[in-house]
Amino acid sequence: MSEAAPAADAVATSDTQTATSVTAAHGVPFREALGIWLRVAALSFGGPAGQIAVIHRIIVDEKRWVGEARFLHALSYCTLLPGPEAQQLATYIGWLMHRTRGGVMAGTLFVLPGVLAILALSYVYAAWGQVGAVAALFFGLKSAVLAVVLQAVFRIGSRALANRVLIGIAAVAFVAIFFLACRSRSSSSAPG
Repeated sequence: MSEAAPAADAVATSDTQTATSVTAAHGVPFREALGIWLRVAALSFGGPAGQIAVIHRIIVDEKRWVGEARFLHALSYCTLLPGPEAQQLATYIGWLMHRTRGGVMAGTLFVLPGVLAILALSYVYAAWGQVGAVAALFFGLKSAVLAVVLQAVFRIGSRALANRVLIGIAAVAFVAIFFLACRSRSSSSAPG
């Protein structure tokens, strides 16, 4: 009898979760994840560094859905893949939490607000870009994006470069890429 009660509880719990289909093994309901990915999407401007910092702040620091080590490992992996690493990271974390449905949701929500915002901004710029107030607005927007990117680079860099050896490797890589024009084969332009 003691064995049947836990089995019945497990079946009832399994049936409830299957029927509602909202809670994954980690306990985060899909609806809550949807709201958080909408928030990440709404705040993710400033290029990959800014987007990654927003994902980190919300998913790792605030919600604690993913640990620091797992986040940095996933970020390293996504950086090696071709394509936009910030979107790949969002898609991976969505998949990690709610499998295919979560990955599709996180990936789509990650790009949708940006697409809509760029569409609206390009329309405004094309229609009124020569008006002084609009030109000043765009100049201010550039400054705000730069500040977000610099803050994000510092924040992620300070967590990823945990000791002097890693800082030294990053400094040598920066000097080689920026001042000595060293490029990887994949980033160099094709002869033409």
